Amino acid sequence: MRAEAKGSIVKFRFFSLFCLFLFFPGFSSFAQQGNSRPWWYTLEQGKFYFRGGEYGNALLSFEDARRQRRAMYERMEKDFIDFLSMSEVRRLGDSLERVEAYAAERLYANVSAALAELYGRVPRESLSNSAAAALSALGALKDYPEAEYWIGETYRTEGELGLALGQFQKAYEMRGLFENPDSDLYLLYRIADIRRIRQDYNEMERTLLLILARDTLWSEESGSFAKSAMLRTLENEGVNRFLSLYRYNNTAVEAAHRLLGFYYYASGRHSRAEEHLMFAFLIQNTIIIEELIRRDYDYAFTGLSELSGGITRNPLLSGYVSETEYYRTAYYLGTSLFGAGKPGPARAFWAFLAGTGEAGEWQNRARAQLSGPGVDRAIEMP
Repeated sequence: MRAEAKGSIVKFRFFSLFCLFLFFPGFSSFAQQGNSRPWWYTLEQGKFYFRGGEYGNALLSFEDARRQRRAMYERMEKDFIDFLSMSEVRRLGDSLERVEAYAAERLYANVSAALAELYGRVPRESLSNSAAAALSALGALKDYPEAEYWIGETYRTEGELGLALGQFQKAYEMRGLFENPDSDLYLLYRIADIRRIRQDYNEMERTLLLILARDTLWSEESGSFAKSAMLRTLENEGVNRFLSLYRYNNTAVEAAHRLLGFYYYASGRHSRAEEHLMFAFLIQNTIIIEELIRRDYDYAFTGLSELSGGITRNPLLSGYVSETEYYRTAYYLGTSLFGAGKPGPARAFWAFLAGTGEAGEWQNRARAQLSGPGVDRAIEMP
């Protein structure tokens, strides 16, 4: 049985996915009166300052972009309200088609431009041919979650975690307006990270579980059978058999599983830690194996010890295992198995790490476990 990936195939550095969050909004068809540069350009200018370490100028630019966008859509909203309030337009009823045709026929250029802008950002069919729905959608576009995010990111970089958290939460509330539909996922990771740093672990857990609601293999009933089968294989047949049977490349949720696994281990919930670390380790190894196959079509997984050699010879994979805490994940997955009463498969993980020089600290810890196995003291969250 195989658990096939349900997410998109993702590049090998998870947090490089955050570059998707360097939003490039489309060109606005509606000219901004009184501004030589539109709001999306001002946002990009802020990113330029941010990347250059000019955080004061970056913050000013992001705030200007937010004001410019709000002013533009407020103006469009007012123009549309004034138009809909005209007695001859009111007689047309709520038909958006008739209202739009009337604006074009009578040369109400601002109204036509506002509707063109709206259609460029909201699917026309979602408005159900309703002028009222168009007005509501136009008003909602005043919010600018990308600017709110970048304001928060500037605060975070400068160590103002409370202000950053407020901005990220505000942007998350506006998530329906993001240009990139997956942007709210990266916001949740930012929020969870601040909760972790501030040791607000209950809220960190809640936020990470929100991310895992998107992991259909984890969260949906249809995945419960597969998850149970995976656990049985890992516990009864060992890690090499487990990785021979299963693949799962939903890297968007790998960090959430990993961080929850560490958290549950630290709080003594070894069975829950085992489940999440199993998913994280499976995703990590799926990406590693897929990369090795990409380079050598005839490659076939035979065991973790052999796999570590392929990692060492590939700089890209070496960077990936560092970023995803691959050896740390393997160690605590093994030790969680031991804590859950499964010493046999736990020793297989420790043996793998004990023979892997690249594992560093985790090699030493694994060797100590092989000499005298036990549950480590509660770890601190990284």
